[in-house]
Amino acid sequence: MINVARNDGVWKITLDRPDKANSLTRAMLSDLRDAAQEAAGAARALVLTGAGKVFSAGADLDEARAGLATDPVWEELSGAIAALPCLTVAALNGALAGGAFGMALACDLRLAVPEARFFYPVMRLGFLPQPSDPVRLSALIGPARAKMILMAGQKIGAEEALGWGLVDRVVPPTDIMAAAEALAADALAAPEGHAGRIKALIPG
Repeated sequence: MINVARNDGVWKITLDRPDKANSLTRAMLSDLRDAAQEAAGAARALVLTGAGKVFSAGADLDEARAGLATDPVWEELSGAIAALPCLTVAALNGALAGGAFGMALACDLRLAVPEARFFYPVMRLGFLPQPSDPVRLSALIGPARAKMILMAGQKIGAEEALGWGLVDRVVPPTDIMAAAEALAADALAAPEGHAGRIKALIPG
């Protein structure tokens, strides 16, 4: 269950399964991937967020046990987001866990509410992370801190995540969408394609 709102070049994609902590089914991941691919030719900026007080608890547990945890759709989704030529912002309205990390790590910028927590319990659950996630995570916070999350199973709060560089700004819940849209303002005002040209010059 996802919602896609298109408004003057800004696409807002919302994970909308708050009764299940926005845990992700394969159908949701496929819809997210398809929306990201569609945005490549239309969006000037894309904002990814969740409904309720959790961004996403990761994979739906029943589907994870049935094979979703190792499904290639996770990589297809994060790859589609990373390939977007527009500015991408993850507006993390709460906890970010497990495979849901991939879509946030693939965004250009990450905002978080003060209550957000970050964890990726692959060590305890016996799964491997999606292949691109450790690479992007290490690029943001360094190898040792990536191992703190992936191997030591540490839960990181918003302020610590800000200090590490995992998120770029911590903002109140009531302000997070406005903050994300403010970050997109210059991309909307720029000539078409300009954001993609600048993005191509920045490594990572």
